[in-house]
Amino acid sequence: MGLSLAISMRCEALDNPWQSHRWVLKSVEADLGQYDQPKKFEVPIGREMITAHQLDQTSADEWVYRGFHIDLFVDEAEGYYLNVSSPEPSWFVMWRIEESEFHPSHEIAIPYRVMLSYNEAGRLLDGGEQVDRFVLSGEILKSIEDYVAEYYRPEPKRRIRPASFEGAYRPKEKLSGDSK
Repeated sequence: MGLSLAISMRCEALDNPWQSHRWVLKSVEADLGQYDQPKKFEVPIGREMITAHQLDQTSADEWVYRGFHIDLFVDEAEGYYLNVSSPEPSWFVMWRIEESEFHPSHEIAIPYRVMLSYNEAGRLLDGGEQVDRFVLSGEILKSIEDYVAEYYRPEPKRRIRPASFEGAYRPKEKLSGDSK
């Protein structure tokens, strides 16, 4: 598929005595150059370099991250199937809070991975990562459905033999007249 993506994160103020704000995933969309602005900073993620900038220069509350790419893999076809067959097929974005001098709170949400596999997102959640979802658009959803139709083959169900037909362990009983 090889689609370039831009991910937007927003900082929302909270009326809470213990937490002043929280970061939320605002959008995942195809990067068609609509966010061509001078970068504020770069984040190395694996072998890629992700660029970040403020969406609105007057506010530090919304950031756009560019440089993400989505590729589909045959061994994740079941996860794509589970995603597209769900009531709300979604993008899954794994992100972390990092220290930053670019935000007044001195911390910023940085996305590290974007994926379409329900299984992959589940594995990251099981590992303690923060994963949020954003609803897929129609055109991309259609492409994923086509991919699933071509590559996903459910494993045939094997019949499990009931335990009653397997040999049961029965210890020899002592007979009442036995002296041993």
